[in-house]
Amino acid sequence: MLFASAELASAETHVTLLIDAPGAQPKNLTHHQRFMAALAGQPVDHPPVWLMRQAGRYLPEYRAVRQKHTFLQMVHTPEVAIEITLQPLRRFPIDAAILFSDILTIPEAMGITVDFPEGGPVLSPTVRSLTDIEKLPGVACIEKISYVAEALRGLRSELGDSHALLGFSGAPFTLASYIVEGKGTKSFEGIKSLMYSDPKAFVALLDKLTDLVIAYLKMQLDAGADAVQLFDSWASELRDHEYRQFVLPSTQRIAQAIADHGGKLILFARNPGHLLDATFEVPCQAYGIDQRVDLAMAARKAKALGRSLQGALDPIELFAPPEHIQRRVLEMADAMQDCGWIANLGHGVVPQTPISGVEAYIAAVQGLANRA
Repeated sequence: MLFASAELASAETHVTLLIDAPGAQPKNLTHHQRFMAALAGQPVDHPPVWLMRQAGRYLPEYRAVRQKHTFLQMVHTPEVAIEITLQPLRRFPIDAAILFSDILTIPEAMGITVDFPEGGPVLSPTVRSLTDIEKLPGVACIEKISYVAEALRGLRSELGDSHALLGFSGAPFTLASYIVEGKGTKSFEGIKSLMYSDPKAFVALLDKLTDLVIAYLKMQLDAGADAVQLFDSWASELRDHEYRQFVLPSTQRIAQAIADHGGKLILFARNPGHLLDATFEVPCQAYGIDQRVDLAMAARKAKALGRSLQGALDPIELFAPPEHIQRRVLEMADAMQDCGWIANLGHGVVPQTPISGVEAYIAAVQGLANRA
């Protein structure tokens, strides 16, 4: 195995003893131990770090693979998805691997055609009525994306217990937005008009997608994922009372189903400022936040709930000099207080990101181990 650690059982026992001791500060944790401890809000030697879209176009090794395959071929082919997932772990001392895939695997499994031309994904046919929604398949269609489980099993075999392994899914509202709009959107006129004009159909779509997301995430956990992340990229388009009425119940249902399955969930809602209190009502292990959120305030709220935070450097700050990145990491560490923290970005790595910026961020986070 490329990343398996030696004598893991004894090391895990030793770490558990250190963590259980009042005031103890663990040392020399493995990547896997560090991530899982921080996710549980336990002491760590330094915060674990990984980056959303850490496997992608900013890496030359990714671009080399991309020249040989279409995007969907890379997602659908387990050995290619495994290779791309492992690329950033070979280059950077990060703590977690996240499966290379896409949030639109569920719509594809439902029989919706998904294409990726320049400018973003296009889905057809669109779903615009209760009749359309009732024709969509149920959870059995998840079997069509068993290639995701195959890739995760391969990754678990490659990684052993050296690194944490993450799976993910789009959240029901975000998936519904793509299914109804047929593409990315700035106005959200299709999905929001459905919500306003036919709330029964809107809820039926969210309910169906919630069932699919639960089945999909359970499949990923059973295939070896240590935790799964739920991406609700478009939730912030809703007002607080709309989110609470329509979206929060489905997200809570997913979180409870994952907990009942023995899994761990990270909820990421992009630009969630006005929804922060509502999202914190979801019973997950960690909340992913973006760079717009007041980190100290979020840390107080999460700590009071016994939960951790993930985030939240602005991805564009990776273009800044190392001194700026170092200063920002120290500011974030101070804001976190004693809340469990998984260092990440406020959103995904952009294609033009300099590798030196990623290296500087990871080094700054790991340097917190030496902070007095």
